[in-house]
Amino acid sequence: MTRERDNLRLLIDVGNALSSRLELRDLFAAISSCIRRVMRHDYAGLSLYDAELRQFRLYALDFPAGSGLIKEEVVFRVEGSPHGAAFSSGRPLLVERLDATQFPSEITDWLLAEGIRSACWLPLPRGEKAIGVLNVASKRERAFTQEEVTLLGQIASQIAIAVENALAFRQIVELKNKLAEEKDYLEDEIRSESHYDEIVGESPAWKAVLGQIETVAPTDATVLVLGETGTGKELVARAIHGRSARRDRTLVKLSCAALPAGLLESELFGYEKGAFTGALNRRLGRFELANKGTLFLDEVGEIALELQPKILRVLQENEFERLGSGETRKVDVRIVAATNRNLSESVARHEFRSDLYYRLNVFPIFVPPLRDRAGDVPLLVRYFVSKFSARMRKRIDEVPAEVMRALMRWHWPGNVRELGNFIERAVILTRGSSLQVPVAELQDTVRSEVAEDSMDSVAREHILKVLRECRGVIGGPQGAAAKLGLNRSTLNSRMRKLGISRDDIW
Repeated sequence: MTRERDNLRLLIDVGNALSSRLELRDLFAAISSCIRRVMRHDYAGLSLYDAELRQFRLYALDFPAGSGLIKEEVVFRVEGSPHGAAFSSGRPLLVERLDATQFPSEITDWLLAEGIRSACWLPLPRGEKAIGVLNVASKRERAFTQEEVTLLGQIASQIAIAVENALAFRQIVELKNKLAEEKDYLEDEIRSESHYDEIVGESPAWKAVLGQIETVAPTDATVLVLGETGTGKELVARAIHGRSARRDRTLVKLSCAALPAGLLESELFGYEKGAFTGALNRRLGRFELANKGTLFLDEVGEIALELQPKILRVLQENEFERLGSGETRKVDVRIVAATNRNLSESVARHEFRSDLYYRLNVFPIFVPPLRDRAGDVPLLVRYFVSKFSARMRKRIDEVPAEVMRALMRWHWPGNVRELGNFIERAVILTRGSSLQVPVAELQDTVRSEVAEDSMDSVAREHILKVLRECRGVIGGPQGAAAKLGLNRSTLNSRMRKLGISRDDIW
């Protein structure tokens, strides 16, 4: 009677412990303490099955005398392990003398190395299958009776319900944190909104870009947006996301040039509390924030070589680990990358991994510089005048013809961004209803030769790629000029400027 009373009391205590705790570690520590009062044991562990990895992960551990060989968060195989035997059969497994030959598994080796000699494993049943295994072990052989195994089976059934609740609670907390971080991120995005948030342009070159956007957006293909600084690469990324099946989820962006390699890694993958000095709380990375959505990696050519393999892994395997955590996380993210560098030249100089370049360059889109789409300048000028005059509560009805001609003649080395900044300054200076432009600033003919040369090489490579796809045909509806959104004469002129000959095509 005393034994039955003790067992009943234990089940009540376990039930009370389960009802008052929602954190797995706290929950398990309380359960192990209850069991220890009526059943001597040296080790207790709670392992849950990870369906994606098809492995067990040790989520909670109570092993005061352990030397540290077994740690929380370790993963181990199902096959060959005693955990797997109990999990697969759905029945408790009692081993009175642990033997590595009977269970050839890394977890068995760790237990034996820690001095464990007998143990029982109990599945955590939920519905028709188990969600994990409770393991209670001793440094003594034959430490557990069949009656104790039966009692532990009853406890395991209670634990299974509590674990399911704790996991649901964890998911709610993580979702709450993710939503909070998404809210903070989106508020930052609103505060740092770019000077141009709509696509403006009707030139053939710009229409060709829009055609490529319409083609690739419905797919989940990785896109590499090429173009000079200020051409609107982020606009293209936003347009791709907005026309994709992911448009109802978050578009997350990150400038890879703005952070050193160490900080960039933590921004991309996130980190656990205590992962490094200053990591006071757990933080989600951009890949997690963009899960089911789109991640825009701007200035991707600036990523340090040592970080590139980790990014390649996410692109290929859709998995990563937060800094300070051994837990592998799965994500479903579409990547749109952008650069103003010639990545193929960076690959040749061993500054960029070729495998990452090929993985990013699935669908390249070249955004033409504003000097190649001068016909769009009037549309952009009127758009910016309307935007900035409304913001500054001014009424500007006219852009003088001589002013527009001067704006169209300027080569705009900073492209659309430079034009937007210039028009904003003009609106500030304007007194009256006619736009007043500091035309003298447009008389300087000094160009940024370094930037132009860099992007000329990108443009040359892109034109050659299209020419090869068209088998050297320039004119006609299926020719390279049509695909590039250029007139045949314009393309011939560009080819002469870039030094492209027939020999280069083949």
